[in-house]
Amino acid sequence: MSHENWSDLAQSLKFEGRALIAGDLLGSATGETFTSENPATGRPLATVASCSAEDVDRAVRSARATFESGKWSRLAPAERKKRLVRLAELMQKHSRELALLETLDMGKPISDSASIDVPVSATCIAWNGEAIDKLYDEIAPTDPTVTALITREPLGVVGAVVPWNFPLLMACWKVGPALAAGNSVVLKPAEQSPLSAIALGKLALEADIPAGVLNVIPGFGETAGKALGLHNDVDAISFTGSTEVGKYFLRYSAESNMKRVTLECGGKTPHIVMADCEYLDEAVQAAAFGIFFNQGEVCNAGSRLLVHASIKQQFLDKLVAFSAKFTPGDPLDPSTKMGAIVSKPQLDRVMHYIDLAQQEGATLRIGGTRERTGSGGYFVAPTIFDKVDSGMTIARDEVFGPVLSTITFNSEDEAIRIANDTMYGLAAAVWTRNIDVALRTAKRLRAGSVWVNCFDEGNISVPFGGFKQSGFGRDKSLHAIKKYSDLKTTWIKIRQS
Repeated sequence: MSHENWSDLAQSLKFEGRALIAGDLLGSATGETFTSENPATGRPLATVASCSAEDVDRAVRSARATFESGKWSRLAPAERKKRLVRLAELMQKHSRELALLETLDMGKPISDSASIDVPVSATCIAWNGEAIDKLYDEIAPTDPTVTALITREPLGVVGAVVPWNFPLLMACWKVGPALAAGNSVVLKPAEQSPLSAIALGKLALEADIPAGVLNVIPGFGETAGKALGLHNDVDAISFTGSTEVGKYFLRYSAESNMKRVTLECGGKTPHIVMADCEYLDEAVQAAAFGIFFNQGEVCNAGSRLLVHASIKQQFLDKLVAFSAKFTPGDPLDPSTKMGAIVSKPQLDRVMHYIDLAQQEGATLRIGGTRERTGSGGYFVAPTIFDKVDSGMTIARDEVFGPVLSTITFNSEDEAIRIANDTMYGLAAAVWTRNIDVALRTAKRLRAGSVWVNCFDEGNISVPFGGFKQSGFGRDKSLHAIKKYSDLKTTWIKIRQS
């Protein structure tokens, strides 16, 4: 689709900013709203309901009533499957609109929204739907006078709190398995990018998922998010976002009803290139995509590039040259590879870390500047720092922008020590042609995912989540469905004749 077609479609797009509660689109109880902004222009995009604790309570009561009714929780697995698959089909049917919502609301390139975010989101919903009637319960190996059934049952009401960097995909990573397990869901999207979540809720109704099974409450973290975390009738919270906010939800759980909490939080991924890396050009491209894809606003972005001293200069020269392909552009242009930073506060945060890195002695190799300032939007040039050490702030904090720290190492042990020298443990990668080095390194890296001779690979069938302060619990795969259910033992005494 051409640049002009996407722009024309964007002009005709209608935005829905109301909350979805019990199947109805509603303004907030207080009447308060906030403005969703287009980060590529800095101009208003849509007016959105600013939900309060009262709205959260209405949504939770709706979810609870629907769950207890059994309209979804006790629906035959094959029927739940059919409706989730139908939802995935509707997402594909409305893929252009969903892609535009992602791009206009969050700033990512339309080519990524259309070819990655929306189709992968639809696949997530369909995969979880197809899994429903293929999950078996157990019978324990007991004495012949007893039959012990071990069954998985849905938790009840699940609160799903998702970030702004992949609004639709992160919502589907939580909604798909939670609904597959038979729960009702209250979805709280990030205030920076709420529009695709509301659209998802509307499509769920069209797919004959009963009203009240999926409720969507846009609003701010300190109001709607906090109220959801503290609500005594929410059985579980699944959160993706910063480590700081993840800790809030642990506190909310302790202060309320000890609800289950699963967290996928921050990351500071080490991308290690050993001296014997055989695929140098491929590794260069992976390093660039690993930090500049989605403007670096990725929890597992390869923000720490660890390169062996013997190849560092050659590798970095190639990387600087290749990074020119990521010059920020109009997100609605299909040729754009890097779009806008999501908001002015996030832009300011990124620029602060760039300034701080230079103050602390890092060497700026490329970028470090705002771009496209005449557009009114929030664009940052692809930025690479050299001569970074693990003590620098830029090597320790999650920047969440297109900013790469290059660190030199001289041995395998040193690389692993540097890689693990972080409070995070979401992901890691290593490039080497030696299988022993690859396996040794993978075992020693404290990360939930380790990629060997590749970066950010995976699909819906493999789990994703972190170690340490990157959180706990896993999205994707059958493990995700299981975390939205709990085990029940039914012990049956068999009378002997």
